[in-house]
Amino acid sequence: MIKDAYFHTFLGPGWPTLEFLEPYFTHPAKDFGWFPNSSNDGASINLQGLDGTEHLPWGRGRKDIDLAMWGNRDLGVLLQYSRIGGGVPRQDWFSRGDLTKIKKWVRTLHNDPMPVGLYIPFAEAWKAVKEFIEAEGQLPTSIEWIKGEDLPEGTFPDP
Repeated sequence: MIKDAYFHTFLGPGWPTLEFLEPYFTHPAKDFGWFPNSSNDGASINLQGLDGTEHLPWGRGRKDIDLAMWGNRDLGVLLQYSRIGGGVPRQDWFSRGDLTKIKKWVRTLHNDPMPVGLYIPFAEAWKAVKEFIEAEGQLPTSIEWIKGEDLPEGTFPDP
């Protein structure tokens, strides 16, 4: 199994330490900014080749898990947990924020529209990211999730 990550100044292989990650979630956004001096607001921590499939190419039986995240100074973090490959359909879970705002969008720094209703506070997102790392990629139970298949149509509009 291969650990990899892209998180601000950390570029895998491997995962950043909890000490490296924590300030991004525990400092108030107005004082720290999610990725200071950066034109990026997205990150990813992943596992490639679960259950002994690391020798297989992507899309050819390899099983992967990905925790993607998008930070917004005003809204917090949107988390997307994905299980990919292994001959089964992709499965996605999203952090469950205020679902009354699911049809309102905010643009990422890459101009992608993201649903406001899936953002959660930084402190809550930190609990999930920390648990993901400590539990070696298991779906965190410290926050509420909504399965991708349960989201209303149009939740993620075309950019």
